[in-house]
Amino acid sequence: MWTDEEIQSRIQRAVEWLREQALLAGAQGLLVGVSGGVDSAVVAGLCKRAFPEHSLAVIMPAQSNPRDREDALLVAKTHGLRTAEVELDEAHRLIMTQVEASLTGTGLEARGLRISQGNLKARLRMSTLYAVANALNYLVVGTDNAPESYTGYFTKYGDGGVDILPISSLTKSEVRVWARALGLPDEICARTPTAGLWAGQTDEKEMGLTYDELDRYLLGGEVKAEVRERIEALHRASEHKRRLPPGLELPRLERLV
Repeated sequence: MWTDEEIQSRIQRAVEWLREQALLAGAQGLLVGVSGGVDSAVVAGLCKRAFPEHSLAVIMPAQSNPRDREDALLVAKTHGLRTAEVELDEAHRLIMTQVEASLTGTGLEARGLRISQGNLKARLRMSTLYAVANALNYLVVGTDNAPESYTGYFTKYGDGGVDILPISSLTKSEVRVWARALGLPDEICARTPTAGLWAGQTDEKEMGLTYDELDRYLLGGEVKAEVRERIEALHRASEHKRRLPPGLELPRLERLV
């Protein structure tokens, strides 16, 4: 187990890395979408340490549980972060209404509407974060941890659409350790992980795995055969999320003289 000194050293390395990435990009600061969950809470703390005067927490309700906003505000208050709030309820409702209407009469069965509306929330949030970031010349900082990165548990071009990922090598248990080291309240550190894609949705229920199982597997520990097979199946199926879109290379028909 990490000592307190080692944890603080690792946190400081992440803070320095964020500064380095911003400098390389010519950015003036950092922003992160804050949901009230422990991952975004930790990233928010890292951003604040890296850029005390140029960091921002963006809160984006989209038919969300009211507690999500309350917890997001608590995270921002704990870190002393500025907040910007963009309400996405109406935009989400308008698009989904038109999508469903456009499919009526096509003869096609829309079996994936729940996934579609959930992923739309994530993609609206991504677009909103970049609209704010571009206005401020900030980088968008992502919140994916190691289990999510490995299994592809993120929305392509949604919460996966970011500039940099400071905690993508951390297990969920280590994220919680960092959260406590950053002074976050217990209700944030122990909060049930959810992407807030629909009512009652939780990460573990959707993945069919617990974070403890994922952490153990990624750390080289023993897990049940069915757990290992499930993790590897998710990893294989989500490979496209971790790569740029493939392009077809064809020989040129003409050459410059």
